[in-house]
Amino acid sequence: MFPRITSGRARAAVVAALVIVAVVVYWAWPSGNRSKTEGGAATSSSVQGEATPERDSVELSDSQLASVKVEPIEDRDFPVLKEAVGSIDFDEDMAVQVFTPYQGRIIALYAAVGDDVKKGQTLFTIDSPDLLQAESTLIAAAGVLDLTTRNLARLRELYKTLAISQRDLEQGISDQQTAEGNLRAARDAVRIFGKTDPDIDRIVADRSADPSLIVPSPIDGRITARSAAPGLLVQPGNAPAPYTVADIDLMWMLADVPEADSPAFRLGQQVQLTLNAFPGRTFDGTITTIGASVDPNTRRVLVRSEIKDPQHELRSGMFGNFVIRIGAPLRSPGIPLDGVVREGDGTMSVWVTADRRRFTKRTVKIGAQREGYRQILEGVRVGELAATEGALFLSNALATASD
Repeated sequence: MFPRITSGRARAAVVAALVIVAVVVYWAWPSGNRSKTEGGAATSSSVQGEATPERDSVELSDSQLASVKVEPIEDRDFPVLKEAVGSIDFDEDMAVQVFTPYQGRIIALYAAVGDDVKKGQTLFTIDSPDLLQAESTLIAAAGVLDLTTRNLARLRELYKTLAISQRDLEQGISDQQTAEGNLRAARDAVRIFGKTDPDIDRIVADRSADPSLIVPSPIDGRITARSAAPGLLVQPGNAPAPYTVADIDLMWMLADVPEADSPAFRLGQQVQLTLNAFPGRTFDGTITTIGASVDPNTRRVLVRSEIKDPQHELRSGMFGNFVIRIGAPLRSPGIPLDGVVREGDGTMSVWVTADRRRFTKRTVKIGAQREGYRQILEGVRVGELAATEGALFLSNALATASD
């Protein structure tokens, strides 16, 4: 028990001593702990603001630094592009359905689907009654001409001896000229079936009709469809056509673009096409058709491009992407693809550093991808040091430290 202090002067002395002790204890207390007791809610807010960088930072050891490459962020040109997904198709403007010009039964086939053919190359032959009739008429016309020619020669000799009248001679001349005209007409009729003059001369000389009608390819191209079979009766214009031949020097790229992107496309714009079948390669093309209406179900617009394929490498149905430049390039900070990490919540982040040892995660807004670099629209500045390789390693290290 302390003795009871009765005098006022003594009490004042005790109070003064307690104040001195309190001041000494206050200044002797560590400054970090002392700041926590000052400012109330303001102090709490300040600590919270400093903790965020600490939670999103990783300090690497010397051995770990070998897994990370650090480079300054640089400005790069990123073209303003639109992309669309589509598929390759034949140029239907140059896809020809090959029908027989006359009725008949198919005798033989000379081309299969996928074969490349030349103009004039035989695709199939048919046994044509119409050709047989035309050739028979040709043989008969040739015989009549031969008869009238020999008869005219006799009439000329008889006329010299006045054995016949001039009227008989003129009639013979008329008959011979008529026979010549009939023969020319018969030759033309056979020529319509595709027979050449040597073929016609052989028919006349041999007096033998050949009903085999040759149906050739009308263009250079590739056989894209065949419905013909030996013995099948075919008629002009009756679908399906025995053969379909397409010019494959030029192919189509058909793409359905979103309605919102359609105003950016114009006829004549140049496009670059990439295909899953040819990784790392591009094919050049030109927009030739933009759909006149929007599909009410998909809200998309058809865009058709012509793609040059001189090596005949493209196949109908191939799947790919086409890219079109719609404006001047934008200059923005760019980071190699390995320097950008997609987080679990869908955000994109990069790792920046000031001393090449301690790295801080920075959430960024990304843009286009070009030549191995990702465009950064927000979140970093040109000149800042960032991890251009090993960003995923840093994210994993942060996650491990948090656990």
